[in-house]
Amino acid sequence: MDSQSKSVVAVILGGGAGTRLHPLTASRSKPAVPIAGKYRLVDIPISNCINSGISRMFVLTQYNSASLNRHIKNTYLFSAFSTGFVDILAAEQTPDNPSWYQGTADAVRQSLRHLQTFDFEYVLILSGDQLYQMDFCEMIDHHKKTGADISIATIPVPAREASEFGILKADDNHMITSFIEKPKQDLLPDWISDTGEEMKTEGRLYLASMGIYVFSRKLLFELLEDKMKDATDFGKQILPQSIGTYKVASYQYEGYWTDIGNIYSFYEANLALTDALPPFNLFDNTNTVYTRARMLPPAKFTGSTLEKSIVAEGSIIHASNIRGSVVGIRSRIGEETEIIDSYLMGNDYYETLAQLLANEEKGVPAVGIGQRCHIEHAIIDKNCRIGNDVRIIGGNKLANTEHELYTVKDEIVVVKKNAVLPDGFTIGADLT
Repeated sequence: MDSQSKSVVAVILGGGAGTRLHPLTASRSKPAVPIAGKYRLVDIPISNCINSGISRMFVLTQYNSASLNRHIKNTYLFSAFSTGFVDILAAEQTPDNPSWYQGTADAVRQSLRHLQTFDFEYVLILSGDQLYQMDFCEMIDHHKKTGADISIATIPVPAREASEFGILKADDNHMITSFIEKPKQDLLPDWISDTGEEMKTEGRLYLASMGIYVFSRKLLFELLEDKMKDATDFGKQILPQSIGTYKVASYQYEGYWTDIGNIYSFYEANLALTDALPPFNLFDNTNTVYTRARMLPPAKFTGSTLEKSIVAEGSIIHASNIRGSVVGIRSRIGEETEIIDSYLMGNDYYETLAQLLANEEKGVPAVGIGQRCHIEHAIIDKNCRIGNDVRIIGGNKLANTEHELYTVKDEIVVVKKNAVLPDGFTIGADLT
């Protein structure tokens, strides 16, 4: 572990504007989006690094980075006797580089001057918007063992998903021989790989790039500063152009992994955490997911029935029924309210009694969810004020909509951060 921490520096890519996750990314960067009721997306790659003994990390971001900066500053404080750190590298204009990040490779290129002062042999490049648990030590050991210049983490996928990814082919020595970006279905028969007996029986015949890379230090600097100095993207330019010229290895991973690129995948990944045996295991002694340590009281329930749900600390729940849902920190839910198949992100603060009374006089709902509400197939962002008798019902072929207070995407209703929904407000089809 100690040698791993000294030989590897991790670079976590914060992603672009995150338009496919709108409106969750309207005021925060993609890595800062809350997941599982108490974490942020960026906690996943950082926790994987810490659990793998990698303690030097840079997070690259340029959009809406204030909340991400605050989260990292308040969370990842290593001992004074440790060399570990998690540093934000926000895009910056300099005399020799006046432009913002133009892509993944360009973001790392602009950050090289910050990296080069450190002693390391390998750079681990990660995405800030994926949900998975991986031991990076095994990937780096595989990189060394195969004598690779570059390693790409790959995951076997079935034909129905293959067109969504960059697909690779590798030889018997795990060296990648060819690459195609998002192949059309009629091309797939030419891209079948030997993914192993277990994967074959599941119909997972195609090797997809996971957007997780290991570069040997010398080559990364050579490529970005000299040989491919005009390339802006790893997946579209650097990696395809390196195949055949350098030793590019496939490291096959077979665990749970999902790319949280849009509202539907975000919703599905969060609700999957409520399964009896969830694909992403938060209850694991060896794979702790780290996040900000908040001094919150335990959740409190009065007259509620809960089924297949996760409720974070600090919540005060009077709901009649919560089913198949994730309820975030400091949530407040009123009496006779039903929450079904929904993700409530919770709140950043409690209102005082004086604030509650003052808002009541003005007719402003309290932070949280009022009484006799029905919320189904929805995502409720942070600090929303939802009045009494509000009905938010997604599904039922609900059309995509952009409203001042909410967005509908893929039949999922997303109530925007800080939205105020008055008593009796209705979104979606009525219950029959």
